[in-house]
Parts: sequence; structure tokens; C-alpha cells
Amino acid sequence: MISTNGDVKDIALAPRGKARIDWAARDMPVLRLIRARFAKERPLEGVRMAGCLHITTETANLAITLKAAGADLVLCASNPLSTQDDVAASLVVNEGIPTFAIKGEDEQTYYRHIHAALDHRPQMTMDDGCDLVTALHKDRPDLIENIVGGMEETTTGVIRLYNMVREGALRFPVLAVNESDTKHLFDNRYGTGQSTLDAIIRSTNVLLAGRTIVVAGYGWCGKGVASRAKGMGANVIVTEVDPIRAIEAVMDGFRVMPLLDAAPIGDIFITVTGDINVIDRHHIERLKDGAIIANSGHFNDEINITALKELSTGHFTARDFVEGYTLRNGHTVFLLAEGRLVNLSAAEGHPASVMDMSFANQALGSEYMWQHAGEFPPQVLTLPAALDREIAYLKLASMGINIDHLTAEQKKYLSEWETGT
Repeated sequence: MISTNGDVKDIALAPRGKARIDWAARDMPVLRLIRARFAKERPLEGVRMAGCLHITTETANLAITLKAAGADLVLCASNPLSTQDDVAASLVVNEGIPTFAIKGEDEQTYYRHIHAALDHRPQMTMDDGCDLVTALHKDRPDLIENIVGGMEETTTGVIRLYNMVREGALRFPVLAVNESDTKHLFDNRYGTGQSTLDAIIRSTNVLLAGRTIVVAGYGWCGKGVASRAKGMGANVIVTEVDPIRAIEAVMDGFRVMPLLDAAPIGDIFITVTGDINVIDRHHIERLKDGAIIANSGHFNDEINITALKELSTGHFTARDFVEGYTLRNGHTVFLLAEGRLVNLSAAEGHPASVMDMSFANQALGSEYMWQHAGEFPPQVLTLPAALDREIAYLKLASMGINIDHLTAEQKKYLSEWETGT
């Protein structure tokens, strides 16, 4: 029986977690400003919230901000390998926020933790990947009448939500935080770009300069990974199924080809597509000896791990978060972090500075959703542009940067159509 206070690996880790949460807070000035206002206004007073998020130092600062707003919050992990155990302990001990998350938990425990969060009978949900909302709709529909709305953090979760809307399955409105410019233009690009390479370097200690890195997918995450890899001296190949994104990659200076052609060339493969079996059996069979494969998409579906195991005569642990698979052709392929999102499984995830804007969106999104309770049909919403811009202005101010503003004359010019050549 899980305690209602949470389920974490070791409560004794709380002091270390507190120190790391405080360190991240230093680089999250926008969230700090929002927290100060929330503490005065208490816009979420008594609102029961359940958050299924990566339990990291940055998420902890979001949770503390929501608690300052008056929210009655419970947290669980949104990935079995992304939890920072010391942070989970600190949230329980130092912040009094029930947290159900243990790094390395098995699938049964993972979903038991999700249901423990749902036992809180939330009025608002906060998701990173849509597992909480999915469990709510499939297994706990009796709780939906309590729900005012929710927030979704990541691309994969937004895709799932749109699929639910298309099938008429979604039963309450959800704010797609990922669609905010101050989220995906920075978190997905700069955050994923840096944290993915950070995880690969931490887990393997390989030199990226001179290596051939294959990036599968050229959305905002793929653009960030490719850009950072190029900046560290790697030879970057991009694979895509979208012709427009493929042209973008070419014009950004990258080689573009089918993944099957890249398979025998690449040294390191990174998937960031949000789709299934991107690196499939026929790709694995063509990988060179010593190839490293990693996934930075939300779910561990992008690499066909079942096929990798079937093609192997055995496997071994090479380093922490590095499993070597000996293929029948004699080649050895190295899989990082069990194919789960490598940046959070084998490293610490995005830097606090970029998550500052992402979680500012979550905080203001929660306030916005509660303020407009009952006004929206079951659909996927976006944060109003004015709030997106407010976050950008706050971030610039925290960096000591001023920008120009339109004059009255310029605003008038942009609002009329008569003026021409």
C-alpha cells in the first residue's frame, strides 16, 4: 500500500535535493517573479492538481510556484528513468508535496504511481506525454466530472491529445503549453539540443568532433540537436519524411538522405521524431561496428528494441546507461538509456534557464485555465499570445536586455491598408 504522502527511493536524499533545487532556482528568474505574485494573490487557492511530469530540479521549482499559488498538488513521474531521486525526496520532506516517483521504476510501479496521483481527485491535470490524461480517460472516467481542464508540456502529448479530439474521446479542455513560442522555440530547440548531447557525452565520453552523427527528425528538437552537434565539430546527417523540413535541413548546411543509406555511415544516431520504429530492423542490420544509438523523443518507441534483441547473440553493460548488443554479423551496437529519452535518463535534462520559460507557461497556463473554468469545450487550446509575450518580456528583463517598441505612427501604419507605393 502506497502512502498518500508519496513514494520515493530514499527520504534521506532530501538535503541534497534541496540544495540542487535551490541551485536551479537561481537560473529561473521568470518563474521566481511569477511565484512572488502568486504568493500574494493565491490564484489557485485550494485547487486540487495532479502533475505527471519529469521529477527534476526545474519541475520542483514549478511545483513550489504552484503551491505558492495555493494549489493542493500531487506529483508523479512521466517517465520511469527521468526521476531525480533526491529531488523527489526533497519535494516530500521540505515542500510537503506528495510525490510518487522512483528512478528506474518498472512499468507496474510507474502506472501505480499515476493512479496514486489520480486518487487525489484532481480538478486540474498537468501532463508531460499525456499518460495521466490517458489513464484518466481509460481507467478512471468517474473522476472526469471533477476536471476543469489540464495542461500538456510536450510535442508527443499534444499529438496524442489531437488524436483524442479527432476520435471524440477528449472530455475536458487541455492547454497545449508546447505550442507557446516561449516554450517550443527555446525548450525544444536549445534545451533538447544541449541536453541530448550532454547525455551522450556523459554516458559514453566520446569525442563528437569528427564523428558522423545522424539526426532522425528535423522538427524544433532535431534542429537543436543538429545545430549543437555541428557546433561541436560533428559531421551531421539529417533524415526526414517531411519534404519541407528536409529542404530546411539542406539549406541549413546538412546532408540529407534516407536513414537506410545513413545506417552504415553514422557513428551516433539520435531519434527525435515522436514516431515508432524510426530505427528499425533493416537499419540495425546495416549499422557499423561500434555504432551508438540514442533516443531523445518522449517514448522509447523510436528504436525497435525488440528487433535489436532478436538480431543479437547477447548483450552486456558497457557503462552506466550504455548496453552493448552483439549482432549476429559480429558487429556490436550500443544502446543508450534503454532507448528512453536520453537527456533525462542519462543526464539532468534541459538547463534551468530554458525551463524557466517553459514552466512559466505552465504556471500562467494553470492560472488561466482556472480563471476560465467552464468556458471551454473539450478541445486542445493554446496560451493567449499576450501571456506568451509577457513571458518573453520578463525573460528579457531578467537578462538585462531592452528592446524597441513600436511608435504610435508605426502602429497606425501597420493597422491600415490604404498606403502603398
